[in-house]
Amino acid sequence: MGKYKYILIILTFIIIAFSGCGRKENFTETSQNVVKKESEIKTIKIAYIPITHALPLYIENEVVNKNPGNFKLELVKFGSWPELAEALNAGKVDGASMLIELAVKAKEQGIDLKAVALGHRDGNVVVVSKDISKAEDLRGKNFAIPSKLSTHNILLHIMLKNSGLTYADVNVVELPPPEMPAALAEGRISGYSVAEPFGAQAVAAGKGKTLFESHELWEGSLCCGLVLRNDFIQNYPDLAQDFIKEYVNAGLKAELNDEEVKEIISKFLKAESEVLDLSLQWISYENLRLEEEEYNELAQYMVETEQSQNPPKYSDFVDNSLIDRVK
Repeated sequence: MGKYKYILIILTFIIIAFSGCGRKENFTETSQNVVKKESEIKTIKIAYIPITHALPLYIENEVVNKNPGNFKLELVKFGSWPELAEALNAGKVDGASMLIELAVKAKEQGIDLKAVALGHRDGNVVVVSKDISKAEDLRGKNFAIPSKLSTHNILLHIMLKNSGLTYADVNVVELPPPEMPAALAEGRISGYSVAEPFGAQAVAAGKGKTLFESHELWEGSLCCGLVLRNDFIQNYPDLAQDFIKEYVNAGLKAELNDEEVKEIISKFLKAESEVLDLSLQWISYENLRLEEEEYNELAQYMVETEQSQNPPKYSDFVDNSLIDRVK
């Protein structure tokens, strides 16, 4: 019995040894799978220009990159809209927060983009010098916009039309947004309309005043849109869905306008607290779904202001399938 007991003990040790090796192999394989999975997390590249209108992207960037899930987010900063559009059109980025008119024009020219959400609603103002009390006072004066291909041009068009004026009655000039507050203060222009926070800068500094908020000229006005390249949506539908879900949630957080939101935005653009407070009062990040009726209104304004001759159809340009699945 002693002999058999000795053999049994030896066999037991052999079984334990082999079992241990098996567990080690399984653990190693599992670790390799985890490493492989992490290395396969895709980075989504989104282009932006540092303005208040891109706040949902800033918030999403902070949330996603603190705890990456299915994707990481890389925000790629540009200094001008033409540079941003060129990178998007060339496929150097997967999407962009950009002037909706610029995106419409790119689509019209054959770039395969899809508008998947709005960047915000309203959030623009017409800022004028202290001696201007009504639109008619701008007759014969210099008025600045960042680009003719912009909502700011449309707001100018509506303001002039409502006042019985035309473009011939004012001298419309294009200026880089950062130059506008100084140009107003120095008397080189008598008014301007531009993305935030550049309108709030002149008002907060006491160098200008608000003649109109955008909603007073165009209720629920469209300005910036979130677009994705269609090939990205087709190749990575699940990632596109996850990206939009986080984006919508970021928009809701932006509405809180609390200290955390201000801290996040300060990482992406330089503006004094008073300027940010004023800028954020004018803008809304709720309901970022682009509706057909409001798109058609935008398209009509683009035709009236000669920004486009043949805007793409709503069904060709807008893809609400992603935002509609967000719960």
